[in-house]
Amino acid sequence: MTTPTALKHTPLTALHEAAGARLVDFSGYLMPVQYDAIMDEVVRVRTKVGLFDLCHMGRCRITGARAIEAAQFLVHVNVHTMKVGAIRYSFFAREDGTTMDDVLVYKEEDSVFFCINAGNRERDLVWMREVAARYDCEIEDLSDELAMIALQGPASLEVIAPLMGIDSTELNEMKYYSFRQGQVGGVPAMISRTGYTGEDGFEIYFDADMAQDLWQSILEAGEDFGLTPIGLAARDTLRLEAGMALYGHELDDTTNPVEAGIVFRPIKHTHDFSGRAAIEAMLETGPERVLVGFTADGPRVPRQGYELVSLDHTPIGKVVSGSPSPTLNKNIGTAYVVSGHDAPGTRMAMEISGKRYEVTLHALPFYKRSR
Repeated sequence: MTTPTALKHTPLTALHEAAGARLVDFSGYLMPVQYDAIMDEVVRVRTKVGLFDLCHMGRCRITGARAIEAAQFLVHVNVHTMKVGAIRYSFFAREDGTTMDDVLVYKEEDSVFFCINAGNRERDLVWMREVAARYDCEIEDLSDELAMIALQGPASLEVIAPLMGIDSTELNEMKYYSFRQGQVGGVPAMISRTGYTGEDGFEIYFDADMAQDLWQSILEAGEDFGLTPIGLAARDTLRLEAGMALYGHELDDTTNPVEAGIVFRPIKHTHDFSGRAAIEAMLETGPERVLVGFTADGPRVPRQGYELVSLDHTPIGKVVSGSPSPTLNKNIGTAYVVSGHDAPGTRMAMEISGKRYEVTLHALPFYKRSR
């Protein structure tokens, strides 16, 4: 077991400690799981604004004359036709179609930038370097030199616009899943209109040496809007409400992206990418299991690994994520179930220690913000 002293720190760890956050081991990093009551933090992001430390995430770039080709082999989205400044959600897949990670792809002028999961960082980089070498390209691992923080919530635009030195109306013209270079609080940064909460918001990449100064500047700028730092536990509930996958739960080494609903229609472009044949084969035949959402009216919170059974006790699937939802005011979860048993409204039961608790399948996402 990893000891606290052996855990990696982000550039912001000292500030989390000073703020009284409860810190835990997350993918080898000492990370803030909460500052306040978790459900209160969820509500704060849904109704106001919150600030997240994401420095544990992996950040890297493919460079070289054939960087677009190398990036294209790694992901299923059409990197060739992405506009500079665009972002796409995708995944790394093995030849058999199983997922190695889910990623964000940023199309730059002469390179492609990736945000990858902390827990998969080392093996992702090995795989990316192997692919890049085939195209005479290089992988720059920027995980330690770049900090990453996220500002999320309805007031995020009003908080960050003055720090960027622009009018909020002008900033609002920035499209969701796009990025731009600029400054935040006088710090040069790459700013993307993305997030993992289902709310409007921004993720900011910048020099790690400036992390503490910029963190404090953003908190001060957002004080009148109710801005506070938010922990990983609230982030998990927020992403679950928004129907966003978490690697190790909705996605893992056994999951084909068709099962997870990431790929749900024929891929139009003709470029090859790792796992394409296996993914298209499952698209054609249909998956044997599919990802669903569900709600539980009872007091028991769904947890990964709980069995789902039909009302006549036939095994149907397993829970992969669960949480209380203050937005829906009930417990929610996701599960993989046998295809054909996935219609929203279907009633089934969750088994916990020999007892059964009825649940109702719910279309994903559970929550979608007004735009």
